[in-house]
Amino acid sequence: MFNHCCVNAKQIFTLYIHCNVTHLKLEEEINQKKAFASQTAKVIVNLMYTGAWVANSLSAQLKPHGVTLKQFNILRILKGTVSPLTTSEIRDRMIDNMSDVTRLIDRLITKGYAKRKKRSTDKRLVDITISHNGSKLLDKIDSDLPLYDFGKSLEDDETDLLNSLLDKLRNK
Repeated sequence: MFNHCCVNAKQIFTLYIHCNVTHLKLEEEINQKKAFASQTAKVIVNLMYTGAWVANSLSAQLKPHGVTLKQFNILRILKGTVSPLTTSEIRDRMIDNMSDVTRLIDRLITKGYAKRKKRSTDKRLVDITISHNGSKLLDKIDSDLPLYDFGKSLEDDETDLLNSLLDKLRNK
């Protein structure tokens, strides 16, 4: 396992060699003929490209289940909590927190995957919980779909390193 605080050059080089030997490079994927201005510029484009690739892959796998990626994110958040959440608490935990959370929750309630209840201590707030049907849907998605199979091309130590590097990037 890699130390999440310190990432050394050998670990980065090992990941670099593995990625370059067995997979298409970003330049080939996006048909880029000109070199990037810097490695940092390439990282930014690679993160954007890979993020879109993951989102598109997950969206396609979720479509037959009748939920969007954002709705799936909300259901995961609700299933992972022990107590009900307000709309703003859900928004704060979402991957894309610029979403219209109220509209997304309304759709989940209409589909029977979430429940809304006015808070007894403050009538201005509503508590949102996952319904039994919402939990069953997540269980079905987990058993039916290879949602995270694209990550299987990485070894455990490479996954650890990638997570460490992404955490480091966000924490400047």
